[in-house]
Formats: sequence, structure tokens, C-alpha cells
Amino acid sequence: MHFIVPLLYPNRCDNEAFISERIDLTNLNAWLEKKNAEESVYKYNLFQAAVTAMLKTVTLRPKMNRFIANKNMYQRNGISASFVVKKLFADDGAEALAFIHAKDTDNIDTIHDEIYRQVSQGRSEKKDSSSESMDIFNRMPRFFSKFLVSIICWLDRHGWVPQFLIDTDPYYSTVVLTNLGSIRLHSGYHHLTNWGTNSVFVAIGEKKVRPFYDEDGNMTMRDSIDLGITIDERIADGYYYSKTVRLLKTLLENPELLETPLSEPIDY
Repeated sequence: MHFIVPLLYPNRCDNEAFISERIDLTNLNAWLEKKNAEESVYKYNLFQAAVTAMLKTVTLRPKMNRFIANKNMYQRNGISASFVVKKLFADDGAEALAFIHAKDTDNIDTIHDEIYRQVSQGRSEKKDSSSESMDIFNRMPRFFSKFLVSIICWLDRHGWVPQFLIDTDPYYSTVVLTNLGSIRLHSGYHHLTNWGTNSVFVAIGEKKVRPFYDEDGNMTMRDSIDLGITIDERIADGYYYSKTVRLLKTLLENPELLETPLSEPIDY
């Protein structure tokens, strides 16, 4: 099945599956309050927890680190997460790209520090390599840039795009995350792209108080977020995705597990 599907359905955008999951933030809110009582420089937050949880999930569920290119399936040698840093929350505010390469020994503390470094760098005047490359294309005559892009797309299909172009390209990471809650949007579907190798996209929605029901139908109102997860359905089967989402939910609702190394197994 996994051999024949890339031959039958070669384009990533034709093979998207969308999963929505609601996360109870009760434990995470309490954990963040405790962590931030000891942190004065750069506070721990929901997004850092989501990035760490996703990286640990992929570490423990390695099929999520696959991608398909040029009708072949590959397994990445490393795990990475990417996101956009908004330099200023305004209509004309510039953006930068952040790219995190995870190690098996990482946990919430080391990833918190790396996100701090990336966000600080992203909000400086310095541009990342991918943004600089896009600026070069923007300054070229239109006909010439279109010609070069067609060549680069051909190189992309064969895995030959120059490294300086993709060093900080989010669509060459294991997982792209977007914190829509920070701009007061609900989570929802976000497409994958045929460019690059990214097979997983996670949209984090706005934090809201929502109803939760126990087995007896009793309702309580709790802080929560909705996650919108888009995946390339060719890289694994539905059972594998189900266990993967269950693991991600377990990590976010039991945040003390994020203090363990990414490679340390957990029960869920």
C-alpha cells in the first residue's frame, strides 16, 4: 500500500487529511503558573508547550517524520519544527521564519530557551536566509524570476535545492506550527504544499472557556484550545494517526511529561 500510493497519488496537496482535537488546559495553566514563578526573563507559554509536545510526539511516533517526494517515500534524519515570528502586531508588521532542530535529549526547558533565541533573532533587523533569498527574487524582472522558480521547483522534486534556500524554509521542516490564538483566530484547516517536504501542519486556536462532559453527562466549563492538524495521509495509516493524536493530547493535558527528554517513552 505504501509503495503503490505515491505512484497513484503523487501530489501532497491531493492527499491531505484534517483532524481537529480539543485540549483541556486546566493542568497546563497550573503548570505554567508554577514554571513562571521561577522564570523572570522569558515566560513559559502555551505555544512553547505545543512545540515541545509536537516534537516529542514525532520523536516517539517516527512515521510522522516521513515525507514523499518525486513518488518516493523518505524518512528524515532529524526532527524539526518551524513557525513564523511576527515582528510587530500591525498590518504592515514584518515577519521572520524560525526553525528549530530537535535533539533526543531536549525537553521543554531547552526548547523554551531555543524559542527565546529564535524569537529574539526574528524580531531583530537581521533577516533569515530564506527571507533574503525571496527578496532577491522579488527584485528580479518578473519573467526571469518565473524562469528561475520553475528550475528550483524541478530541483525540489529531485531533492537538489541549494541548502541556503531551504535552511529556514518552514516547508522543509517536520512540522509547521501556527499560533492563530495569538491573533484571535480559531484553529482550522491549513493546507500542505507540494513544495518542500513538510507532511504535518498544526494550527493552534484561540484559548476559550468551553463545556466539557464527563461519562455521566455532567458538564463543567474549562479553559481549552482547539488544534487543527493537517497531515499527508500517505505516510501512515489511520490507526497510527489516532495513536499519534492521543499522545499529543496526553502530553498537553499532562505537561509535567514535557520535562522529560523527547526520546523518553510514556504511557498513554
